[in-house]
Amino acid sequence: MKSILPIFEALRPKQWTKNLVVFAALIFSERALIFKPLAWEYALLAFVIFCGLSGSVYLLNDLTDIEKDRLHPEKRLRPIASGQLGVNAARGTLFLLLGICLSTGWWIFPPLFWGSAVAFFLINIAYSFWLKNIVILDVLTIAIGFVLRAQAGVGAMQTVDPRVGMSHWLILCTLMLALFLGLVKRRQEIMRFGDDASGHRKILEEYSPHFVDEMTGVVAATTLIGYSLYTVAPETIARIGSNRLIYTVPFVVYGIFRYQYLIHMRQQGENPSAILLTDLPLQINLALWILAVVLLIHVL
Repeated sequence: MKSILPIFEALRPKQWTKNLVVFAALIFSERALIFKPLAWEYALLAFVIFCGLSGSVYLLNDLTDIEKDRLHPEKRLRPIASGQLGVNAARGTLFLLLGICLSTGWWIFPPLFWGSAVAFFLINIAYSFWLKNIVILDVLTIAIGFVLRAQAGVGAMQTVDPRVGMSHWLILCTLMLALFLGLVKRRQEIMRFGDDASGHRKILEEYSPHFVDEMTGVVAATTLIGYSLYTVAPETIARIGSNRLIYTVPFVVYGIFRYQYLIHMRQQGENPSAILLTDLPLQINLALWILAVVLLIHVL
């Protein structure tokens, strides 16, 4: 058991909430897939595969930055940097996990899922070794990773119903929301570490709180406008047979404003996953939004 715990910790399970994006296709599909147990099984398997893929990425990052992490006041406590998890064991886990995830995706899901999974891993490799040091492209790459998760969710649903397609609205809203969260994280890292920010993350020397706040304002507004336009778009109304999805907009508005409040008034936001797991108003709002979407698309 002691040997398993460091491996599990190195996979950073607290970050797995990001992979919940794969369920978006299940929730927003107009073909009532949400009421089919098989669709839930495939969506859950897709979620598990992406948790494995993201865990593989974290292992790769920690193996690459092991010496740098040992000099960091917090990162030195990570399993690989602290010596709790040996380098050979970490490498073996990385290749085993990656092989299981990609082979499972290949045998079970259609090409859209497998292609998204491979692209997700490759873009994360590019981020780890190159793109994380290029201003703006660093957060854009992270956001694209969320789009690939959403696209993989569509691929998983095609296993149940091949008619399920990738909506450009899903791409737009996912991209903008992920950009918002990524920029907020950059801002809070700058605020927390101050003059030592570049020592924590080299790319932070290219950002300033004012610059990030300006970009965050644009992205937040685009997210709200994009989602609002989605709810009233003719193709959306024709697809779900109702124009009432607009009533879910207040939940999105509150969610973004609540997050902004936590950033500027509570000095949170450096870890979006932690906020989602700890902020009760945000959790309630998210649950109510999902409930409203399900009722308006699939029930009423």
